[in-house]
Amino acid sequence: MDKRVDKTTKRQSRKPAAKLRSTGAERVRRHREKMKAMGLKPVTIWVPGDYNSPEYKAEIKRECELINADPDSQIVLEGMLELSDFSDWKA
Repeated sequence: MDKRVDKTTKRQSRKPAAKLRSTGAERVRRHREKMKAMGLKPVTIWVPGDYNSPEYKAEIKRECELINADPDSQIVLEGMLELSDFSDWKA
């Protein structure tokens, strides 16, 4: 006959949930708390699984051409460049 396993002893031997967290997960948690304290919200940006597909590249090209053709986008870009400080960038 098989031995009967007492499941309560296994549960008791488990570590608390906080101790099971990996150092990476803990680092991410602290980072998110810091950002939240600064009033920032996390944003998730989804990208397609196959971003190297010809269809995806064609769509990106089309959207870039639309942006570049818009006269207001040049005004915005020039304004951003005026406000930017690239002095500490390495060439």
